[in-house]
Amino acid sequence: MSSYRVAQVGAAGGEFTIVERDVPEPGPGHVRIAVEACGICHSDTFFVNAGVPGVRFPLVTGHEIAGHIDALGEGASDSGWRVGDRVSVGWFGGSCGHCTPCRQGDFIVCENLKVPGWAYDGGFAEMTVAPVDALARIPEGLSASAAAPMGCAGVTTFNGLRRSSAGPGDLVAVLGLGGLGHLGVQYAVAMGFETVAIARGPEKADFAKQLGAHHYVDSTADTDVADALKALGGAKVVLATAGNADAATATVEGLRHRGELVVIGADTAPLGISPLQLLMSAKVVRGHPSGTAQDVQDTLAFSALHNIRPMVETVPLDQAGEAYQRMLSGAARFRMVLTP
Repeated sequence: MSSYRVAQVGAAGGEFTIVERDVPEPGPGHVRIAVEACGICHSDTFFVNAGVPGVRFPLVTGHEIAGHIDALGEGASDSGWRVGDRVSVGWFGGSCGHCTPCRQGDFIVCENLKVPGWAYDGGFAEMTVAPVDALARIPEGLSASAAAPMGCAGVTTFNGLRRSSAGPGDLVAVLGLGGLGHLGVQYAVAMGFETVAIARGPEKADFAKQLGAHHYVDSTADTDVADALKALGGAKVVLATAGNADAATATVEGLRHRGELVVIGADTAPLGISPLQLLMSAKVVRGHPSGTAQDVQDTLAFSALHNIRPMVETVPLDQAGEAYQRMLSGAARFRMVLTP
């Protein structure tokens, strides 16, 4: 095989087109991955629209990659990887190893983080090349289409909860029931939290219960979201998966003393929180980024163990443009996944 196909964007904000490229050889410390599935994440818009510095066109985006190793670069086998190994690469596509966060072992906040589709070609393709420190093993029992979204949506919600201050039995609310939130509810239940799902509209109550939520709060109802949480005893943690600053702000008064708002849904609007709201009850607000390759591997293993799966719509690579637009429209239920 001398060529492979990619879905690329020729210029900022452009359309996806399918083109053929010469098959790349992995360099030292890298592997070539035969892509079996790649999730479409809303964060892909940052790259497609050149919303972050350093994006190069033509662009091949995609940072929710699942497949198998097709070829090893020099030294890659020293890390224990073999041709045929099933692997995932997520938002964490490698780190520089020399910045201050890396020297402190905090690789996910590397100042030179190598996000696939930004630092190098992503997974909207039949093949991609990635560094070995980006690889997570996919366990038996997880299909490629189920594993792919775990590299970003899955690990972000899983890590956001397991690194929070909540313990088993604590009241934990998940704000939003979309691509992140429907996973967040499943993880919260499996971690032993008394789980509250918060979303818009009474019609989502049954879906929340299907996911395992113990309570449902309709944010469009007459009852204030914060009051609803306080009536349940106050949330130890709110995981804000919805990219809506106002919706996240509305939960703060529903936190118990020393409660924590963990923000993982991206929004450019500011949070409307006053210092006084935080001071008197010692509340905490923090952002949570994705997770390292080991965090992705932990997420995959936990998901396999507890039978947690994302709800996905699979489409062939040829339809990357249509799938991307479906994601943008909010019509996807809940993750669009390309299957080259």
